Amino acid sequence: MNTDNAVTPTNFIRNIVIQDLENGSHKEIVTRFPPEPNGHLHIGHAKSICLNFGLPAEFGGRVNLRFDDTNPLKENEDFMRAIMEDVRWLGFEWDNMFHASDYFQQLYEFALHLIRTGKAYVEELTADEIRSYRGTLTEPGRESPFRDRPVEESLDLFQRMKAGEFEDGKFVLRARIDMASPNINMRDPVVYRIRNASHHRTGDEWHIYPMYDWAHGISDAIEGVTHSLCTLEFEDHRPLYDWFLDNIPAPCHPRQIEFARGNLDYTVMSKRRLRELVEDGYVSGWDDPRMPTLAGLRRRGFTPEAIRAFWTELGISKTESIIPMSVLENAVRNDLNVRAPRTMAVLDPLKVILTNFPEGETEWLEAPVHPQNEAMGTRQVALTREIWIERSDFMEDPPGKFFRLKPGGEVRLRNAFIVECTKVIKNEKGDVVELHCRFDPESRSGLPGASRRVKGTIHWVSSEHGVPVEVRLCDRLFTVPNPLGEKDRDYREFLNPHSLDVIRNAIVEVSVAEGSPGDFYQFERTGYFCHDEADSVPGRPVLNRIVTLRDSWARIEKEMAQKRA
Repeated sequence: MNTDNAVTPTNFIRNIVIQDLENGSHKEIVTRFPPEPNGHLHIGHAKSICLNFGLPAEFGGRVNLRFDDTNPLKENEDFMRAIMEDVRWLGFEWDNMFHASDYFQQLYEFALHLIRTGKAYVEELTADEIRSYRGTLTEPGRESPFRDRPVEESLDLFQRMKAGEFEDGKFVLRARIDMASPNINMRDPVVYRIRNASHHRTGDEWHIYPMYDWAHGISDAIEGVTHSLCTLEFEDHRPLYDWFLDNIPAPCHPRQIEFARGNLDYTVMSKRRLRELVEDGYVSGWDDPRMPTLAGLRRRGFTPEAIRAFWTELGISKTESIIPMSVLENAVRNDLNVRAPRTMAVLDPLKVILTNFPEGETEWLEAPVHPQNEAMGTRQVALTREIWIERSDFMEDPPGKFFRLKPGGEVRLRNAFIVECTKVIKNEKGDVVELHCRFDPESRSGLPGASRRVKGTIHWVSSEHGVPVEVRLCDRLFTVPNPLGEKDRDYREFLNPHSLDVIRNAIVEVSVAEGSPGDFYQFERTGYFCHDEADSVPGRPVLNRIVTLRDSWARIEKEMAQKRA
């Protein structure tokens, strides 16, 4: 594991682990990360990964990567490989890799034990009938007419269910607990269901598959997990977790501990919703740079160091909250600000001719790769008679505090010299298409006599040496902070039509065009960008905006709130 902080922040789970080690309850810590391979991991899963892998790394324990592959209709090997790639990309490695399907026979035998001890029975009620019998939060449930089915009859039916004699939904196996329990999860929960489907690992061997609550705790026990760390939605399931382990000959009894999920605003954190976005074509795939999946964030240019620092900073608690996207963006800004090489890129080019610069010549200027880190060295920047500047850096009739280029006005070209706009060229429509400027050779950056100052400094790229690239400006996927929380509205109605703007004629320095997929940069005055690992090819670079230089969403959010009001 990579350690990003000299001092590890504490939290209530870490304190429990320390206490358990000090009092001898456990000699070593064993945790597990148990994703279902039915989709890609998202930023919320990263919180669980950091916790489950971080504790054993700190205290010398072990961590298991276990695939909860108990639903053959939704799971596949591609998702398993993607999950492994995501965990490793975050900087972690598991001690053992298991699958819930490894334990299908043991889970089945434990279910037989429950039946033999009178604590489980085969149910014939339909799913809707089971639901109606279960009661409500204020009313107890009703006992099934099959609850007292003889043990031998349940054993026979369960074995025949396993053999594939019945169609899906004909029977289920239910635990016999307490239909009057105030905890609905304890009202004779379903343990097994018939599913005549081929499994990606076990093929057609099984016709019954265990429910998550049954497989989860027993798998923990088989693996010798000491601390089973779950998110808060499993808190009400903990009595069932314990009941199952108390009523079978389990090899050990892990301790389940719950913590708050990691939720972000302006996105959705549900695999089901993310799958809908992918399958319905709202995004290009699970790795779309606008998605909150780890694959999407990686492709966009987010670094594993920034994500680990993000969750370390936020810590572990039992309080549910929705974290502002700006907090995650600041984490990646802080990381890239230290590491990203600087370069210049023009996203909306306007041609400038330096009329007193010699035609056909190129002057190579030396500029720092990183102004705060001399160890990163310098880069060569080409200066020619024709250059590109940002169209927004020129105004023909600017307001009073416009400190960029204007007719008769002066501005400094970054790392170069001061230029004065002497002529504005327009087309027949009246659009500005070209500027003529004169440069002051005595104002060159770095010269002892370059003492003259102007208020504005702008970036630029040589027309001759600049390389055209495609730039994708990625932004928030939704226009409201909580798209699933808007009543009577489909969350897809709030998709941001400007979450991806494509610029096909941006101009960058040669060094950027020669970069490799995954390389990142700070485009000076613009933001942080990364080569798209899926679409960039030699000679045709594609760059994604990782994040802007500053958080611009505070103002945007205020304006949108005023419009909604």
